[in-house]
Amino acid sequence: MLALAHKSPREVRELIRKREITRPTAGMARGHIQANLAIVPKDLAFDFLLFAQRNPKSCPILDVTEPGNPEPKIMAPGADLRYDIPKYRIYKYGELVDEVIDLDDYWRDDLVGFLIGCSFSFEAAMLNAGIPIRHIEDNHNVPMYITNIDTVPAGSFHGKMVVSMRPIPHHQVVRAVQATSRFPQVHGAPVHIGDPSIIGITDVNKPDFGDPSVIKEGEVPVFWACGVTPQSIAMTSKPELMITHAPGHMFICDPTDEDLAVL
Repeated sequence: MLALAHKSPREVRELIRKREITRPTAGMARGHIQANLAIVPKDLAFDFLLFAQRNPKSCPILDVTEPGNPEPKIMAPGADLRYDIPKYRIYKYGELVDEVIDLDDYWRDDLVGFLIGCSFSFEAAMLNAGIPIRHIEDNHNVPMYITNIDTVPAGSFHGKMVVSMRPIPHHQVVRAVQATSRFPQVHGAPVHIGDPSIIGITDVNKPDFGDPSVIKEGEVPVFWACGVTPQSIAMTSKPELMITHAPGHMFICDPTDEDLAVL
């Protein structure tokens, strides 16, 4: 994992395209933006763009592709959204019907891709501030939960916010808020700190996506809005087709985290 942390985004994407990387991407190409993916047919693209605009905390848009063109020209010129993510999920009418390593069997000429900011992007800033990140330490996927927090509907899209969780030592919670607040385009400051039940999480050890993280004595669970929210939206809105990344399996962009930082 340390070697992957020091590779360039292009190098990591090449390994993904060769299927030499099929696992979650946390910690890879450290210091570069990672992005969630949502792909919808062109006739739903405006509704989804409006949904993202109304819900910038969970769905901050980084790039939008032309219909039928899988190249994210702003975030990674020359890349291909059909092959450069380790694992994809296919939702049809709200049901998860497939999980695949490329989109050869599902790509269509009317599809529009959205790259959405990911909280993996601000983890370098947290590490630089001396804040431990449990899922990187323990080499597992970040835990993610469907909450009771309503998103703002737009067109046919509606549903609940998804959050990611990181256990933070009590004395470093303020520092974690400060470090992540500088990155509003990759979710920014936490949406909740402390008691998970307040946001509808009944068992923090049983995430809806990803893997559980151990919360040690003296640590506080801290929750950030998550770009897996479109997958929750797919399940409640039931569009004809939505393609997403598998949770934790992100698209790695060329710009650095600091390119998005607010001073």
